[in-house]
Amino acid sequence: MSGGVAAIRGGFDHPMGGDGERKKRRAEEEEEDDEDNDGRGMDAWAWEALQEDEAGLLRPLDSKTLVHAQYRKRLLLRSSAPSSSSSRIQKGLIRYLYVVFDLSRAASETDYRPSRMVVVAKCAEAFIREFFDQNPLSHIGLVTIKDGVAQRLTDIGGSPESQIKALMGKLECSGDASLQNALELVHGYLNQIPSYGHREVLILYSALNTCDPGDIMETIQKCKQAKIRCSVIGLAAEIFICKHLCEETGGSYTVALDESHFKELLLEHAPPPPAIAEYAAANLIKMGFPQRGAEGVISICSCHKEIKVGGGYTCPRCKARVCELPAECKICGLTLVSSPHLARSYHHLFPVTPFDEVSSMFSSKLNQKAPQTCYSCQESLAGHGNKSNLHVTCPKCNQHFCLNCDIYIHESLHNCPGCESHRSLPM
Repeated sequence: MSGGVAAIRGGFDHPMGGDGERKKRRAEEEEEDDEDNDGRGMDAWAWEALQEDEAGLLRPLDSKTLVHAQYRKRLLLRSSAPSSSSSRIQKGLIRYLYVVFDLSRAASETDYRPSRMVVVAKCAEAFIREFFDQNPLSHIGLVTIKDGVAQRLTDIGGSPESQIKALMGKLECSGDASLQNALELVHGYLNQIPSYGHREVLILYSALNTCDPGDIMETIQKCKQAKIRCSVIGLAAEIFICKHLCEETGGSYTVALDESHFKELLLEHAPPPPAIAEYAAANLIKMGFPQRGAEGVISICSCHKEIKVGGGYTCPRCKARVCELPAECKICGLTLVSSPHLARSYHHLFPVTPFDEVSSMFSSKLNQKAPQTCYSCQESLAGHGNKSNLHVTCPKCNQHFCLNCDIYIHESLHNCPGCESHRSLPM
């Protein structure tokens, strides 16, 4: 009894001395660990911001060179794709893409700061704008999966602003993800797309499992028979069912390591992927080139079924009004585009040849005089001393360009100024 009484008395004499003090010490230790982690994170960040030069000395990281290196990696990856193999390769210029967002409770994880959902939404906004810039004749639709249910967030269309606005207004995470429900929903919409359109699905998946009501293998086979290319970008870890889905439908499956890697993987889906010829039969497509409406004219918009003043475009077949291009006339079903859209889509068929990198050491070995200025922007290429900075040269016209012009020519201009100037010279 004395031992028991002593134990009880000890408990009452020190009401905060037991668990209270242990909790307090544990909290202090966690704060110290956080401070240490923050310090290590800052040290790691500081080391990542340094690189070695040719002499082995440390110097600050050149962000311009780093961005160009990442761009060169993407460019060479696209150009190394087999363009002349046993099966003829085509580019899908008219793409119908559904982007599926996993908004289950796994998307609220904070391994991506501030959360996976926020990172996905921010990168998706950049992707949607880049997609329409690269594919002006294509269309995008958004689908969300949460609480075991798939829901179409937006109809498939060609307006980036409306897609982004709809996405930012529905960022809420809850429940489980259902991959089968998302595929069934998307299959029902893409199965109605005309044969000339390339059907694609891009799934941004955060969960490590899928809560499906039936056999997902049958759904995968349905997507394969409907010629729907399914691609997945995972934010957690590799999942067998996602890999199997991509292998069966001809898509790509990748897993992001961090936010920058996720954005890089996402932007790789912006250019049109190669399509095997048997899956993309050549068809004649009827298109209309509408005229811009007068500013003071009052008309009813067939897109929103509202009365609007000025602007818009008039369908050349049925004279209905649409707000923006490209679009499909709601009255007669004619595809409405503008000539710049066709011109901007054309460059995917004949891309500019990747330029070769030229360094000062390479020029000195060949006993060549390094160029002083960029052929395009006339920016100086001279570096320290008599050596020239890292730049590129066109393998066809042998003109030299700076790193910024290299990116601009391949990503926006899609024509080499040196080759075009030689072509325009009189014979």
